[in-house]
Amino acid sequence: MKISVIVAAALAGIANAHYTFDRLVVNGQISQSWQYIRENTRTEKYMPTKFINSFGTTPLDTDFRCNQGANSNAYKTSTIEVAPGDKIGFRLAYGATMKHPGPAQVYMSKAAGKAVDYMGDGDWFKVFQSTTCGSTADGLQDEDWCTWDKDTIDFILPENTPPGEYLIRAEHIGLHGAHAGEAEFYYVCAQVKVTGNGNGTPGPLVKIPGVYKQDDPAVNFSIWGRKPYDPLYPGPAVWDGKSSGGGVSPSSSTTATVAPQTTTTVGAITTTLATTTRPVTTPAVVVTTTTPAVAVTTRPAATSALPVTTRPSARPTQRCSRSRHRYASARGTARFSSRA
Repeated sequence: MKISVIVAAALAGIANAHYTFDRLVVNGQISQSWQYIRENTRTEKYMPTKFINSFGTTPLDTDFRCNQGANSNAYKTSTIEVAPGDKIGFRLAYGATMKHPGPAQVYMSKAAGKAVDYMGDGDWFKVFQSTTCGSTADGLQDEDWCTWDKDTIDFILPENTPPGEYLIRAEHIGLHGAHAGEAEFYYVCAQVKVTGNGNGTPGPLVKIPGVYKQDDPAVNFSIWGRKPYDPLYPGPAVWDGKSSGGGVSPSSSTTATVAPQTTTTVGAITTTLATTTRPVTTPAVVVTTTTPAVAVTTRPAATSALPVTTRPSARPTQRCSRSRHRYASARGTARFSSRA
């Protein structure tokens, strides 16, 4: 019995380190599992992609666009209609939260015709970026990442997004093993149809695969040292939402740590984030989520919820444990602790 308990606990710890996104959230309405998101063909849906020691796909493969085997399920996936200004989110499966330190980003790629026929081999542009939000005066901590312990990556669809059908690719990168070249990528693609009359020119444009290299500082970053992640971010700059095709980099601001909240303005967006009070003697620099400027408009309330399917979501075969990464003491040494 004792051996069985130990083995079960070990397996739970392995499983909890990984996750996947299986539901789309549009203006608060949550879809069914894999309804609008292409389902990967992995035996364990939540396994990550890495440059080395990966579980099949690497960031240099074409499956890095939407995850391993996911494009083969395009015709099993519905396409949802969205409009500029909508809040779109990608929700984790299995009730998980993001318990790896690292950034999140969202890319879009326009299909020449229907999203269901599109394999993502065209150009991609970034519409959202999230790095660190908390004070790093006492060293980079797990809780300093904007995504820490969250279950959703969400963003506002830019007002000038041209109409048409797209793939939207949400991604979270776990950096706990990046110092050894083993950053972990968790990502999926949703099929959407954008309405409206947006006339922007998205950019900068990139290809996937090709957006990251193993030695890129943003994906080869050691969380175990004292240095902050700012001003790094993976891939291109976020599209500024204008017609020029220009991008805007994540910005930073200085705030006193005695304040209960940190407010940072990026473009025309002001984001207020809860922070914890930390005794420091110097102001802390923070990097916050970045989105293109969005015009605020009054939109009529939706009259119906998202279509509902009866297909049940898959459950993992292993449960997950909670882990916490601690970094950089005042002497610059690293330490690691865990909590159940």
